[in-house]
This record gives sequence, structure tokens and C-alpha cells, in this order.
Amino acid sequence: MDNRYHKIRAWQIKEGICEEIEDPITGENPLTVYFNGSELVTLLCTFEYPEELAVGFLFSEGFLKSGEDIKDIKVDPEQSGVWVNSHRTAQIAEQTFMKRYITTGCGRGTSFYHLTDAVSRPVETGFRISPDQVLNLMIQAQRMSELFRVTGGVHSSALCTVEKIMFFREDVGRHNSVDKLIGRCIMDGIDTGDKILLTTGRISSEILLKTAKMGVPVIASRSAPTDLALRHAEELGVTVAGFVRNRRMNIYTFPERIMK
Repeated sequence: MDNRYHKIRAWQIKEGICEEIEDPITGENPLTVYFNGSELVTLLCTFEYPEELAVGFLFSEGFLKSGEDIKDIKVDPEQSGVWVNSHRTAQIAEQTFMKRYITTGCGRGTSFYHLTDAVSRPVETGFRISPDQVLNLMIQAQRMSELFRVTGGVHSSALCTVEKIMFFREDVGRHNSVDKLIGRCIMDGIDTGDKILLTTGRISSEILLKTAKMGVPVIASRSAPTDLALRHAEELGVTVAGFVRNRRMNIYTFPERIMK
């Protein structure tokens, strides 16, 4: 588990007591991603599953198209780096490196592409899931959030079938937790057209575009979507459900995929 301990003064207002204790704090680490030997970006993250994070980031930003593009991956914890070698060239990086824009992300504040360039075709699938299944999967995901329970300082995301959670990832950045899932799917060649993505964070436009680029038809969150995320969802065929908690949810787009 990636956390540290820090001495704090803890106030208990009701009892009027102040005591000095050690409190677990979420680890936040720089991870530098190298693509074909060239330094590309440094991500601030929870240092777990660094290979997945690097591959997911590279796929999300258009440097990789599939797992077949990867020659090899090397992780060096001492240098806090991941080296991804690919059959594809770094031409995309050279063309777009200066085209970064500020995002709403935590743990990463820039991206290489304009939002509308990220996905070329809408998600088309006959996937269906019931409201009860969505709610039950969210409950399962909450029970798996060990790092959040200990520190309260991370976001989590999960890739699921209609019946169970396949992969669950936590990170200080909600984008990072999704990228780790993307990386796992790319590395393992997993079909995502019949899956649902769960997240605890806000569904921003960037998170929505990552979902669409994965080909995942449904994203559900305990939090809210943004208006730009919903506009992209309408264009790209993604079902968005927000405020999935306490046996309720709001379905914003393509509600026919979440049916009784």
C-alpha cells in the first residue's frame, strides 16, 4: 500500500480533546514516462502499477494504438521512470508537444490533444445492464477501496462485467486510476465493448473521452458529470450515470443501456 505516516494534532470537537497522533497519508510520487528513449512527461501518481499507467497514458494520448505497438517496457523504481519502446515512432510527440492545454485533472494538469481530436468514432454496442447491477457493482467497488479507507486521499476506478469487477485501481489522480485500467486492457488485449467503467471522481470531458476511446459503452460515478462531458457523451455514444449511491442514480445520456 502506497502511503506514509505524518504526525498531526487531531481535534475532537465534541469532547474538546486535542492529541498528537500519527496519521496515514497518501503517497504522491513523480513518475517519468519515456517513449522510445525520449523523456515525454512526468506524472504525479500513486506508485502502483506503473507499467499500466504509462501504457494507459500513451494510449489515451495517441502514442499507442494497441498492445501490438509495444516492443518492451522497463520500470526503474529508483529513477521513478518507465521506459516504453514501441514499433511506432515518436512523431506524434514532436508534432503535439507544444499543443498542451490545461485540464481539470488532479495528478496531471496537461494533455497533448485538443478534446475534439481524441476519438474518431462513436461507441456502438448492444450492451445492456440493469440499474441494480450498476448499484451492486458500485457497492463492490467501495468495499475494495482499502487505500481510500486508510487515507481518504485517493480516487478509484473499476472495469466491470455486468456481474463482477475485473480490475480495480486507486490513485491520487482520477485520470491516473482510469489510465491504469486502460493500460491493463491494452497489455492484455481485453475487449471492452461489453464492460462498464466505474469511478469515484467527477466525470469530466477528459474522463469521458478516455472512456469512449477505450470503447466502453457505460461510465458510472458516485459524483457528477460536467456539461462538456455530456456533450461529448451525446456525440460519442456513451451512457453516463452520475450520483450512483444510496440505491439511486441519475442517467444523463443513452438511458436505454441501463434498463430494468
